Amino acid sequence: MDGGERILRSLRESLATSLPPVHFPLAQPEAAVAGASYASAAATADLPPQQPHRRDDGPSALQRYAFLARPGVGLAAVLLLFGGVGLAGALQNGGYDALIRREGQPWDIAARAFGFDISAVTITGQSRLTENELLDAAGVTPRQSLLFLDAGAVRERLLAIPLVKTARVMKLYPNRLVVAIEERRPQALWQRDGRISVVSDDGVAIDELRDERYLGLPFVVGEGAQKRLPEFLAIREGMGDLAQRVKAGVLVANRRWDIEMTNGVIVKLPEADPGRAIGALIRLQREARILDKDVMAVDLRAADRVTVRLTEEAAAAREAALPHKPKKAGG
Repeated sequence: MDGGERILRSLRESLATSLPPVHFPLAQPEAAVAGASYASAAATADLPPQQPHRRDDGPSALQRYAFLARPGVGLAAVLLLFGGVGLAGALQNGGYDALIRREGQPWDIAARAFGFDISAVTITGQSRLTENELLDAAGVTPRQSLLFLDAGAVRERLLAIPLVKTARVMKLYPNRLVVAIEERRPQALWQRDGRISVVSDDGVAIDELRDERYLGLPFVVGEGAQKRLPEFLAIREGMGDLAQRVKAGVLVANRRWDIEMTNGVIVKLPEADPGRAIGALIRLQREARILDKDVMAVDLRAADRVTVRLTEEAAAAREAALPHKPKKAGG
């Protein structure tokens, strides 16, 4: 052993004799509560550490306004600001009204931007009305949006058209409008105060007589005659072949009918049971050709007799044909 090794060995021995032995035991758990044993502390050693209790005062101001830091919020705020300024200026110089007339209401503009425009309109049931006439009357324009279109109001405006009997309006999202109507059918011509209107079977005047299309329809005259049209049509139908010779039905005092024939003869019908009188007229025509005589009127109002009024020429001829009594000589 050389000198160096001896020196190191003597140094280690001196340190071992001068320092007491030190033992490092394994870490023991501390008691959770003062005075608790290590056993109880060991039972709670696996539990997560408890956080100190803090009073919940709600979100802080920074948390409440954290949404302002989200992407796009600043740009939206700037656009809203400039939009408000522009709207205020438009209101002052009248540009807003012009915008409404040109583009529609703001909510409709926004709805159209999201795809709720009225890009397709389907109309069924019309024959005499055109699609443009129906849309104009309904108030449907490209400036509106399907989202904010009032279907009930559109239907009411369609029903205000005299020729429209029924109407249905359906909105099919996102952008289709369906309109189904039933038109009134022209049933007769109605004359009142010198004006002639085309009326339907329910008595509604649907148009003015403008051309020759409706000249072949039955003709009624008088106040309220259009409301009693089914009654007149039944009388006319009951006349059989004589119906072709009927020119008009005239409602008298809103109570009974006079039938004007094409040759000018007036057939006066009773208020009650006009069918009985029509049967008598058919029989007289078959047996005596009463309607081909020189008569002005055939009065069938009485159930037990028929009164005939002759024309002036026929009355004069009849008067001339009667034997005259000789005048007494004066003296």
